[in-house]
Order: sequence, then C-alpha cells, then structure tokens
Amino acid sequence: MSKAETVKTSIRFFDDMPVRSVWDDETSQWWTCAVDAVGAIVDTKNPRVYWAALKKRKSELFTKCKQLKLPAADGKYYKTDVIDETALRSLIVNVRSARKEVFEHWLDSLNSSIDERSRLKAYELFESGQINAVEVGTVKGLQQIHAYIFGGLYDFAGQIRSKNISKGGFMFASAVYLPEILASIEKMPESSLEEIVRKYVEMNIAHPFMEGNGRSMRIWLDLILKRSLNKVVEWSLIGKQEYMSAMKQSPSDDSAVQALIAGALTEKTDDRELFMKGIDYSYYYEYTEE
Repeated sequence: MSKAETVKTSIRFFDDMPVRSVWDDETSQWWTCAVDAVGAIVDTKNPRVYWAALKKRKSELFTKCKQLKLPAADGKYYKTDVIDETALRSLIVNVRSARKEVFEHWLDSLNSSIDERSRLKAYELFESGQINAVEVGTVKGLQQIHAYIFGGLYDFAGQIRSKNISKGGFMFASAVYLPEILASIEKMPESSLEEIVRKYVEMNIAHPFMEGNGRSMRIWLDLILKRSLNKVVEWSLIGKQEYMSAMKQSPSDDSAVQALIAGALTEKTDDRELFMKGIDYSYYYEYTEE
C-alpha cells in the first residue's frame, strides 16, 4: 500500500464550498488546506494567489504552515500547504472579508456538533473493521450502523422510532405500522441495481429512526451493493441538489435516483479514501444552513 493510500483526509462544506483537511500522525491533529480556507472566507477568483501573497506578508502564517499530501480533482495526491487550527484562526484575523465571522462560527461548531462527532464515528466504523460485522440488507444491520455512528449522541441510537415524523411536508411511514413495513422491506429482492435502489427508496420512505436516517441508509445501501453487485456508490459524483431532488420525488417515481446511483457506481469496494469521502458527502447532503 502506498503512502498516499494511507492518508486520512476529510471534507467539510462551508456554504457549499469544500474545505479539505488531512490528519497528521506526527502532531496528532487535523490540518486544513490553506487555499481551501482562503477560498471559503475571501471573495477572490484566485485563492491560491491570495494565499501566496498572504504568506509573504504575514510571516507567522508561513512558519506555522507545512506541506502534506491531499487528493486533487484528478484523484492524485500532491503536497499541499496546510495549517493547524492556530494558524487558521490567525488567517481569519488577517483577511478582509464579510464572511469572517460566519466562517469562525462554523469552525467553532465543528468539534462540538452532533453531526461532526457522528461523522468521526462513521469513519471509525470503517477503520475499526466493525463495518464487516454489520448484517447486510436487514433492518438489524441498519440498526447496527445507526447505533454505531450515533451511540452516545442520541438516546435512541439504533432504536426503531415509536413516534410519527415528517419533513418538508412529507409524512414518513406511520409508527403504528412501521414494524410490519420494515419486515416487508427486508424481504425485498436485491439481485439487480434496480431492485436494490427500490429497496433503498422504500427504506427512506419508512425512515425508521427519529434522526440520522439518510446517513445510516447510505452506508446500508453501499453494503448491499457490495455484496450483490461487487460495486459501491462514489457519492462525490452526485451533487447535493440533484440527489435531494431525486429523493424527494422517489416515493412516486424513483427513476431519477436510479439514474444518479447507476452513474456513480464503482468497483473500488474496499477503497478507504472512497469510503471516507462518501461519508463526507453523505453528511453534506444532510447539512442545511440555519
């Protein structure tokens, strides 16, 4: 395994802009891509040039900067300027932007939010190897996933809801009939992509948990695809708006979500970086501005 393949990276989205981070074993902390941070905070057409000029003007930023490998758009890894949280805070102070305060508030919320803490637990599901112990395609398997990534964060982690819930005016399956509905979904066939996606759509309509359904179900879907078709979804190829739109119309017509997933399948079923990026995009789909 090459060094690039063992790099632990993460993507957070600020106002729909990706901000990449990379884990550094030497310092045991996450380092943020400086150019991504500049692009998120500053209204500039060329954040790379802006960052280069800022480094020269503020020497303390340069001394706190190091180069670590990050994946680029072409999938290859390149040494990239990254900064720790102290330098990132200094960068915020030293730039002129109306977005500074909003970005700092977003940064403050990362370490304390349930979303961020469950995201790290979702990473651990893969890192620990526990993902290999999950029952594939069953309700119990979905509960195992939910319990793992939300355990200690929600008191209902892994538990089927007993209350009715709705979102955006859509009422999910009635809690009274949920056990019967889930038993029926579990028996749905998984021999083709069309059948698997239809099962996924039906589970989404059921929405068995009070919170955290989408993030759990996308992992559940990938496990079914891996077992039945030896493929998984490369979620970074599916845009947030097109995914949300397709899922919204899926109760009456699942053709759009069928097409999106079909176009994003890959045979890299055990690729660590692909899984981690998939988690990042899965959480991005669920993120809404306050």
